Amino acid sequence: MGSHVPLFSELSGRDIDTISSYGQLHTYPRNCILIQKGDESDCLYIIHEGRVKVYVSDEYGAEIILRYQGPGEYFGELALIDEEPRSASVATTEQSRLIYVSRPRFEDCLRDNPEIAVKLIRTMSRRIRDLTEDLSNCALKTVYQRLRSKLNKLTVEQDGRRFIPQRMTHQEIASLVGSGREMISRLMKKLQRGGYIEVRHKQIFIIRELPRNLPG
Repeated sequence: MGSHVPLFSELSGRDIDTISSYGQLHTYPRNCILIQKGDESDCLYIIHEGRVKVYVSDEYGAEIILRYQGPGEYFGELALIDEEPRSASVATTEQSRLIYVSRPRFEDCLRDNPEIAVKLIRTMSRRIRDLTEDLSNCALKTVYQRLRSKLNKLTVEQDGRRFIPQRMTHQEIASLVGSGREMISRLMKKLQRGGYIEVRHKQIFIIRELPRNLPG
């Protein structure tokens, strides 16, 4: 797994491999709920293959997606460190293979590798900053401004191309931005017509800098 490095993480591929060596590999089907908000915390997960969504929902089933995660990324570490109930739910969006690291084994890993503990704290600080920014965006920015900010944040550059590595539906983007699918579909079509993006097999390519304000 060393070639996969978590997005926005202080941990290297070698660090991920080290934590993984303390766990066990399991396969989970699509739409499997791995963690429910409020659950007692007893393990950390590392994604070996597949994809998950981290979300919160209300009693009526409405969801807000906090983030999607893929190979090399991990979740569940916060509750293991502060020993509080889970702060969000996590479910697979496709069949996935995850490495399960129990609390005792996770604690063994941190004792054996204290430098990893420091990196985890830095990563969690960055995630908190990202969530604070997302909350501010929802309160102060228009739907298009939130969409622009999210697309720019998810974009990576490789071989001279700028693209979003995750394949995402308009509904998934809407859940990340905090909007309706219809609105996101209209905005994405405007960006395509303006030559700002291309969408191939649900993968988004950024062709040129997204405008600050989208023309009507």
